[in-house]
Amino acid sequence: MAGLICVALTAEVALAAATAKTIMQIIAPANQRLKIKRWGVFFDGISGTAAAVEVRLLRQTDAGTVSALTPVSQAVATETVQTTAGHTATVEPTAGDILDMAEVHPQSGYEVIIPFDMPIEIPGGGRVGIECTAPAIVNVRAKIIFEE
Repeated sequence: MAGLICVALTAEVALAAATAKTIMQIIAPANQRLKIKRWGVFFDGISGTAAAVEVRLLRQTDAGTVSALTPVSQAVATETVQTTAGHTATVEPTAGDILDMAEVHPQSGYEVIIPFDMPIEIPGGGRVGIECTAPAIVNVRAKIIFEE
């Protein structure tokens, strides 16, 4: 690992009621693992009495169909980010292991800062996605900060 800290960010993604949607997926380069440092989701709901959104960070075993998203380096260095990403799945990727989960009120957000000695690793060529299931229509933004 070169220690390049990178971030993938989405614009707002619309969630349909009671429908699981992968809002972001990152794909490790072949033969190069990634370490997730932090991740989060941020909703724009307006109802104080709305039910929570189920949020899952999970390994995905295929790409599904997602729109391209370009991760960027947080450093001033000129290295090219090798990781690819996607957002707003129109065909859901196949879910694998659940790595983390939360129920989040749709008027708030949820962010996890992963302890230095417990990173979530993605093996070379592996995929990790953030999937949300909202009981009612709401928009969400997501971010994953990772090291490659």
